[in-house]
Amino acid sequence: MRPYEVVFIVRPDLDDDGYSAVVEKVKELLTGDGGEVTNVDKWGRRNLAYPIRKFTEGLYVLMHAQLAPARIGELDREMRLNEQIIRHLLVRIDE
Repeated sequence: MRPYEVVFIVRPDLDDDGYSAVVEKVKELLTGDGGEVTNVDKWGRRNLAYPIRKFTEGLYVLMHAQLAPARIGELDREMRLNEQIIRHLLVRIDE
């Protein structure tokens, strides 16, 4: 298991329930196959540096997790396919 940092931006037109559902879905993806989410930090609504899919703002979320390296490809694919997530970044943290 290695430490990773996951940042993703959710569509700003979702209500609070939809936003929470997307965060829980990503949390489930991270905890699959023995992964562990150590921290969830909801940054809330922020302006984007440039428009993405005609959105000028988004709902940001930062998560720290322990994952097996083999899960990274599947996690990236699932996040790309989720239409509620407009952008994501997954980075391994050096210890």
